[in-house]
Amino acid sequence: MNSYNQGDLLKGINSPEDIKKLSKEELPLLCKQVRDYIISVLAENPGHLASSLGTVELTVALHYVFDVPNDTLIWDVGHQAYSHKVLTQRKDRFSSIRKLGGLSGFPKIEESEYDCFGTGHSSTSISASLGMAIADKLKGNNKNVHISVIGDGSMTGGMAFEALNHSGATDVNQLVILNDNGISIDKKVGALGEYFTLITTSATYNRVKNKIWNMMGGNTSSYRKPKSIFSWLLFALKSMFSGKSNFFEALKIRYFGPIKGNDVLVLVKTLEDLKKIKGPRILHIITKKGKGLKEAEENPITYHAPGIFNPTTGQRESSDSAEGSPIKFQDVFGETLVELAKINSKIVGVTPAMLSGCSMNCLIKEFPERTFDVGIAEQHALTFSAGMAANGYIPFCNVYSSFMQRAYDQIIHDIALQKLPVIMCLDRAGLVGEDGATHHGVFDLSFMRIIPNLTIFAPLNEIELRNIMFTAQKGINFPLVIRYPRGKGYIVNWRQEFQTIEIGKGEKIRDGKDIAVLSLGAIGNNAIKAAQELEKEGVEVAIYNMRFLKPMDNSILEEVLNKYDNIITIEDGVEIGGFGSAVIEYACNKGYKNNIYRMAIEDRFIEHGSLSELQKLCKIDSHSLVLKVKEILSK
Repeated sequence: MNSYNQGDLLKGINSPEDIKKLSKEELPLLCKQVRDYIISVLAENPGHLASSLGTVELTVALHYVFDVPNDTLIWDVGHQAYSHKVLTQRKDRFSSIRKLGGLSGFPKIEESEYDCFGTGHSSTSISASLGMAIADKLKGNNKNVHISVIGDGSMTGGMAFEALNHSGATDVNQLVILNDNGISIDKKVGALGEYFTLITTSATYNRVKNKIWNMMGGNTSSYRKPKSIFSWLLFALKSMFSGKSNFFEALKIRYFGPIKGNDVLVLVKTLEDLKKIKGPRILHIITKKGKGLKEAEENPITYHAPGIFNPTTGQRESSDSAEGSPIKFQDVFGETLVELAKINSKIVGVTPAMLSGCSMNCLIKEFPERTFDVGIAEQHALTFSAGMAANGYIPFCNVYSSFMQRAYDQIIHDIALQKLPVIMCLDRAGLVGEDGATHHGVFDLSFMRIIPNLTIFAPLNEIELRNIMFTAQKGINFPLVIRYPRGKGYIVNWRQEFQTIEIGKGEKIRDGKDIAVLSLGAIGNNAIKAAQELEKEGVEVAIYNMRFLKPMDNSILEEVLNKYDNIITIEDGVEIGGFGSAVIEYACNKGYKNNIYRMAIEDRFIEHGSLSELQKLCKIDSHSLVLKVKEILSK
């Protein structure tokens, strides 16, 4: 049992069954205590705050009305689901969230039967829910409701609309709840809209509607024209009240809303009525992101994941770099992009909804007309960038490494195949820490390396990041991938005069006679640290910063393979098909027989924890390298 104050009502809630025992009049107090509990825990244990504060009432109402997990519930994006975790047998472990061995920051099937589907990435819930609903129908079960809560920008993802298009052509028992907390989907229509929703979700309205529908032949082919007229009249009636045609109704998905999403009693009444309606339907709710903490309400972007803060005042603990310490790679990218854009009018910035996360907000302040946040639409972002490159511009398209997985075909078909000079910046490459398996950028080296025409670069530090950006904007005739890690860099004085980097050339960082270590990217700093430790014990380790995965510096490979019997490669990506594999392939093709040892991430998904914990777990930290060198040299 943790020491955080749960409140008298929340103390007695261990599962959704306990919520159902409460009277409706007690639900607002439960919501307050859940919200207060989340704030108090996250104030000391950083996580996703604002999004989950906005969904407390919805969570309570859903578990009060529906029978989860028999009725399936999917959260999209999953960082909205903290109150769901609190109310589904994980309350006393909540302070372990995002820590090594603790609760995941996202729904996870292995963690709880109440987590019906894992959702670390966005816009997937409607597809998964529809699959579950159709599977139930095939089993002859149309009683259970399949619910997806989609919000926090997830409706901007194309996959959501693909699923809606499919859902509208079915008659399955699916309920989509659009959590609108600031993303504009449809104009808010105020009290009249809420009143109309209460009418159209009511049993009386639907009983009359269904009687008329059945009189016209129900779902049979008879009276097709009158039924079409009847459907058109219902559509027109709702359009008259809402002031516009409704997109969802046009897809043959019954639309209700918008209603107040932070009023638990309104939600319960509406959900109880919607539970009686069959077929695909969507409920549009309006919530306040960050509700219950004034600072989070006023600054929802900052308080999306605010770090440590005062639970009473909301004041954040300073996260700025101390004077004289390095800043984040993300900030170096953002400030450098602005610096380059000032001298090159052809530079444009593109990102799929990660404007502040990748620090492209720096560019939009200076050059709003040359900065494009395209929403959660990675596929569109890549092809949009390809189009701009084809028309003479220099797009820096910044996508988190794990999100780039969603645009693989666009990289191949729209960029690489056509040799378009798109500069693909993979932020958060390598292990990312507390966000866990869904967000680790550990696959990009392997899946990018096999694509023809790509050049792949991984900077050792901030200066190399700046210089490759400078080199790229001078003019290239090939697509370029730049991958760099999340978090603070290594150099205080990083803003140095630009220098051009020769494509495909690495560098020797230090010489040594005993063993050679080839590194790619910022993980090379672990190699440097290990070599310094080993030097104290009289072991001389040569360190080579390869920089490029593709094309690799063959002159360095020849030097190392001819000089050293034992060679170690180290990378912050998966072992299969990565940097180490490329070195071994080269050696094999050239007939070398050296002992080559790979230090990389094994063939498994890595969970959440601090970066230092995870590097140690994966044995790519500096201490593991020291032990590996000693083990090899002792043979």
